[in-house]
Amino acid sequence: MSLAKTTPRRPPLTVRTVLTHAFLIAFTGVTLYPVLWVVAMALTPQQGFTIGLLPWPDEPSLDNFAHVVSTTSPDGSWLFGQQLLNSLIVSVSTTIVGIFLACTAGYAFSRFRFPGRRTGLLMFLVSQMFPGTLMLIPLYVLLDAMGLLNQIAGLVLVYSTTAIPFCVWMLKGYFDTIPQSIEESAIIDGASPFTIFWKIILPLAQPAIAVTALFSFMTAWNEFILAATFINKESSLTLPVTLNNYVGEYSTQWGYFAAGAIIVSVPVMALFFALQKNLVGGLTAGSVKG
Repeated sequence: MSLAKTTPRRPPLTVRTVLTHAFLIAFTGVTLYPVLWVVAMALTPQQGFTIGLLPWPDEPSLDNFAHVVSTTSPDGSWLFGQQLLNSLIVSVSTTIVGIFLACTAGYAFSRFRFPGRRTGLLMFLVSQMFPGTLMLIPLYVLLDAMGLLNQIAGLVLVYSTTAIPFCVWMLKGYFDTIPQSIEESAIIDGASPFTIFWKIILPLAQPAIAVTALFSFMTAWNEFILAATFINKESSLTLPVTLNNYVGEYSTQWGYFAAGAIIVSVPVMALFFALQKNLVGGLTAGSVKG
């Protein structure tokens, strides 16, 4: 006599859907709760840190944002505007330089076989294992020797060199997924190597370029330690270093700090929304070689 095999009954689709959505809503709430606290502190006129269950001020105010944005230097110039411009110049320049060099290097590592290729890729990988603080002293000595301390160009140079290894590996992995038969067909049609790279390979690699550009921009935009070490002039500071001025040894101006943190995060969020179509394809670049 054989026993019938019983299988556990799956809950109805409606129940599973409700439970799934309930879990996702709860998880989203837990994730956004600290962010709501930052928003609440930014909208609170007082500079103290208040504790409560609901992250919303009793009397919302935009005074903290107005104070941060209207910060001026002793000579009366718009200090916040200058520091915002510094951050934009450093981040955009780092992204452009890093992407330009990484595209050419990544394509060379992907398509060509030359002496030192594996060693070069390994050195790029090894350089990512060391934290930025380990390179503070060597970089400081080099920038001092070149006269680039307290200058935006010095930060661009440092950020570009630190972003290139990641960009090269990211783009090299994506270039590996592009079939070489496309290039061979273009060569038969008479296309030059530069034409193939510029008009065929780069347009196909747009998702990976978008992601690497985003990470390069974020690295330069949010970096604090190197900028605080190499820049001492107030008019040359970037926004992350400026936020640190609201944190004192004995007290912290939480309202100004939270308002400044929200302002600093706005460009990154806008860039995420602008590049969101390319994020999924770019983040999975190189995972499967086609």
